[in-house]
Amino acid sequence: MNEPRPKRFDRAVDGILLLDKPQGMSSNAALQSARTLFRALKAGHAGSLDPLATGMLPICFGQATKVCGYLLNSSKTYRVIAQLGSKTDSGDADGVVIEQQPIPSLTQLQIEQGLDSFLGPQQQVPPMYSALKHEGRRLYELARKGETIEREPRDILIESLKLISHGPSHIEFEVRCSKGTYVRALVEDIAQRLGTVAHVTLLRRLQVDPFEASRMISLEALGALSLEERDALLQPSDTALQQMPTVVLEAEQEAALFHGKVLTGFSTLEEGFWRAYGIGQRFLGLVRSDGRGQLKAERLFVSPSAGQKDA
Repeated sequence: MNEPRPKRFDRAVDGILLLDKPQGMSSNAALQSARTLFRALKAGHAGSLDPLATGMLPICFGQATKVCGYLLNSSKTYRVIAQLGSKTDSGDADGVVIEQQPIPSLTQLQIEQGLDSFLGPQQQVPPMYSALKHEGRRLYELARKGETIEREPRDILIESLKLISHGPSHIEFEVRCSKGTYVRALVEDIAQRLGTVAHVTLLRRLQVDPFEASRMISLEALGALSLEERDALLQPSDTALQQMPTVVLEAEQEAALFHGKVLTGFSTLEEGFWRAYGIGQRFLGLVRSDGRGQLKAERLFVSPSAGQKDA
């Protein structure tokens, strides 16, 4: 009689992995590869990267999947190389060239002034090659069929733009931007400001706030580690929420919070979200202060499973 096959995902893993996504792989494929290496029961990623793009893709396991939404809303930093003089249907090198224009002779000052003109809050029209939906269908599905749908502009914030290098037909820069920013669309807008067209040939995500690039690991390097060494790379869930203030609760308050009760006596806490910790600095989750002394549970976490199956 055949032995039952072991389950592919059998471990209650909790934490955040900062994966360095390789070029040519979709974000979902990268997620599934990482999940397989950890044999994790539950996993999700915080912010898709195009197959062309590389760099930081936070993978959230177990309880940490509850912070994915907060990472999606955080600022991100990219290194970009734009090829001037040609525009593609997808906005990057994976697409088909649909327009070509002469490239003006640009000085470094002219390029820097062009970049600087995009700093600050503004509106951006999302590209057709995006995962946004129209009547239940992804825009990129419609774009591949040659359809174009009118898109509403969205509010974005360009926090910084720094020129790294430039040549007769390319510019390389680093951009820090808000959620919802499409770098491919930004490159096309910058090129138009400079008097030509362009598409992205390199896109690397260096940072997802609050995480730094130095903590990233590639799938290849991850695969060479033991299961215990992989687990040691995981960041605790609350590291994704470092921008929020903290409040420490007593045992009775913690119990009341998990029973759905509203806590009182916190008049010194400002209105907004707070990271809540219990006895022994155990992370409990997020609470919301009304600014008038009351605390209410927003998103609670349970203790990581004690008995992971590491066999």
